Amino acid sequence: MEALDRIDYEIVRQLQNNARLSNKELAASIGLAPSSCLVRVRGLQRDNVLKGYHAEVNPTSLGVGLQAMISIRLQRHSKSIVESFRAHTLALPEVRQLYHLAGANDFLVQVWAKDPEHLRDLIMTSFTAREEIAHIETGLMFEHTHSPDLPNFLDFATDAD
Repeated sequence: MEALDRIDYEIVRQLQNNARLSNKELAASIGLAPSSCLVRVRGLQRDNVLKGYHAEVNPTSLGVGLQAMISIRLQRHSKSIVESFRAHTLALPEVRQLYHLAGANDFLVQVWAKDPEHLRDLIMTSFTAREEIAHIETGLMFEHTHSPDLPNFLDFATDAD
């Protein structure tokens, strides 16, 4: 995979902000011919820069009453234990995101739950019952937002278009 140039970066930025742009709209917004734009988008997909296109969903419209982040510390750290815990966690329908960390905790798990009882049952049956877990700490999420912009520290001043 070659390094991204400023045109690739702009394609990624535009699609991150609106993945429903047609190729014609995307090309016009960047100032490329549609055929050139399509070749670049396909290259970004092939190189796994663009990994997929997703709809952002309002959790409350699906009956989600609360969200939580669960910090988990394992007792031991063998490859098989980590992989087993990872597979178990990702198979749970309540799990939205899983982060494998360095530091005091080994994993951070974002979950959706219907209500406090659902969250308690999830933690008790799916996490505390597992022998490899040494410590669990749960934090309720009041708000979840993300920046729609890509980092602006990338420097394309040296590329030769």
